[in-house]
Amino acid sequence: MRSSLSGRFLSRHKLAISYLPLAAAAAWPAPAMAQDDSGLEEIVVTAQRKSESVQDTPISIMAFSSTALENKSITGLSDLQTQVPNLQLTPFPNNATSPRIYIRGIGNNSDHLTQDPSVAVYVDGVYMARSQGLATEVADLERIEVLRGPQGSLYGRNAAGGAINFITTAPKLGEWSAKQSLTLGNLDHFRTRTMINIPLGDTVAAQLSYFRSQRNGVTRNIGTGVDRFGDQDRTAYRAALRWQASDNLEFRYTYDRTEIGDTPAYAGAVAFYPEETPRPDEGSPFVDDLKANDIVSQGHSLTASWDVSDNAQLKSITAYRKLSSFTNQNFLAGYFGPYAASKLSFDQSQEQFSQELQLVGKVGDRLDYAAGLYYFTEKADGFDTALQLGFRTIDRWITAKNKAYAVYAQATYTPDLLDDRLHLTLGGRWSRDERMASYERDVYQGGTQVVANPLSRGDRAFQDFSPSGTVSFDINKDVNSYVRIASGYKTGGYNIGASSPERFSEGFDPENVVSYEWGVKSDLLDRRLRVNAALFHMDYRDIQVNVPDPQQVSVLDVINAGKARIRGLELDVTMRPTSALTVGFNYGYLDAKFVEILNDAGADITDSYAFVSAPKHVISTNLEYRFPETAIGEFNFVLDYGYQSKHFTQPNDRRYITGDYGLLNARLNLSKIPVPVGDLRLSLWGRNLTNKDYYISHGNLFAPGALYGEPRTYGVDLNFSF
Repeated sequence: MRSSLSGRFLSRHKLAISYLPLAAAAAWPAPAMAQDDSGLEEIVVTAQRKSESVQDTPISIMAFSSTALENKSITGLSDLQTQVPNLQLTPFPNNATSPRIYIRGIGNNSDHLTQDPSVAVYVDGVYMARSQGLATEVADLERIEVLRGPQGSLYGRNAAGGAINFITTAPKLGEWSAKQSLTLGNLDHFRTRTMINIPLGDTVAAQLSYFRSQRNGVTRNIGTGVDRFGDQDRTAYRAALRWQASDNLEFRYTYDRTEIGDTPAYAGAVAFYPEETPRPDEGSPFVDDLKANDIVSQGHSLTASWDVSDNAQLKSITAYRKLSSFTNQNFLAGYFGPYAASKLSFDQSQEQFSQELQLVGKVGDRLDYAAGLYYFTEKADGFDTALQLGFRTIDRWITAKNKAYAVYAQATYTPDLLDDRLHLTLGGRWSRDERMASYERDVYQGGTQVVANPLSRGDRAFQDFSPSGTVSFDINKDVNSYVRIASGYKTGGYNIGASSPERFSEGFDPENVVSYEWGVKSDLLDRRLRVNAALFHMDYRDIQVNVPDPQQVSVLDVINAGKARIRGLELDVTMRPTSALTVGFNYGYLDAKFVEILNDAGADITDSYAFVSAPKHVISTNLEYRFPETAIGEFNFVLDYGYQSKHFTQPNDRRYITGDYGLLNARLNLSKIPVPVGDLRLSLWGRNLTNKDYYISHGNLFAPGALYGEPRTYGVDLNFSF
């Protein structure tokens, strides 16, 4: 926690980490964590664009160091589901590798190219506009940061719900090293990850990574096409280059490529809650030509860091990414006789370019600041086709062109009073979004064209200013508290499922949220007990709501019709009563309620709507025990259990509910195995040990349908590094 009540000392201590000259940083260990045998692990994060302990960061944040990621078997975004209270990850029905992300009840139920997500995801500071390429494992993670609540004043893109930052390890100068991990498990699971660090002289280093994962699905396909639903077939490559050009200038280049050939998840007909339909071993014989998905996500990034002075650093982050995505699905095959409720295919491509400039520094001992400029451009096009009930075909063509500009700044001032324990923070972000889109739809019935919607175009621009303010106070050297008010914004867009061409062209406006948060962070009992808590209330306005068209069945228009309030609690408790035992308990409470929704006619339809992916109670518990070292190495045992209560899964139909469920996971590690060279670790693991059947998605697929969560899986990991 804070090492002194002196704000001056604290400021110098923090900035020594934040602005360490680059030449020294090359030899300085990465400030990801600090731990001894007596206290809890300390994690250093950069959530506020400067390096500081997660305990000193006045926002609701959960951070996972490389050690925690290893012990909890977290390798990517989907593994965070049971680890972070008030974070929900569910797959889109047509593509299980592309998650819907919700934080504190705010997220997207659609992955349309013409809409932006409410939760921003970053990899090494690069904003990932489309989520299709996010579900695969990142090659070599240093840490993950999950920021809950609006994050506008320090991020160039929209973050109304929150932000998730993935930080990867940088190549190490002057050091040969390698890591190799191998996993074998049930369902013919095979996973390998290789990383090699190569020094190229004294000032240049390269890092090469390769990842491959395969696993069989659970439900057999007895129709035509691929053999199983839910097969995993994933490959990733990554190359990073680091150049220490001078004592105060460094460049870091990264290229990554992900290839996903998973087969579609099984979407079966189920009963309404509270009845639950067990997962079937096989699908319908009427599945027609089920195909594997084909997704390729790749990108380049270049980061330049320049120490302008001892007190300021200028950083440039330049990135280009592109996505090619073909996905398909057979919904409820055989439910309507020899037909699928809907046979879908989506073919999309997307490109994005972003440029960000950051200036982070301090003025004297009392003022820290961070400021940035951000530019983003994106273009995308897609074609999708749906065969409904075997006789009705809908073809759609979509294009999207988006530009975004932003200026953001935040400053923290420690006044010369109250023993320098008071810290005042002000921030804000100005945004401008320019969005263009086109849409065309043809409908055929029995081979005859019955609808020919002409090409519709939309061209709109939106502006927003999102301020934030924080007052934090160091109660003593181990406890601090804060009050934070922050606003967030999600830009407007277009609805490709609109009831008419005119509706599409009109689009919909931005939505806004204002969050009020009180939090406390404490390290107690000589850093053996950590208690962090946050209470929050959010006013959510102009919500982009799906409203049924009264003239057309299953057609939804998006209008800014909603007002809501969201309030809740986040509690994170970690205890280390002995050097061998660590126990954690995390709890999230969420009370999300629409206050008013009016349709086009002005009628109040609030009672028909509910927040989706917003369970009232979420609990995550974990236990780790380290056994005394033996002649064959050191054992440690990790047990974790995650529970969430029932929640709604479709916003405009309260019949669709996913029931409550809990998942039990365990892992036994043997490290420090005596070998002639390097470090060797062996792990036995199991997930969903009780083999619980549960839904992760439940919605209207022309009839009640659901996607199932992972069954019991188990296996062995072998890791070697030198």
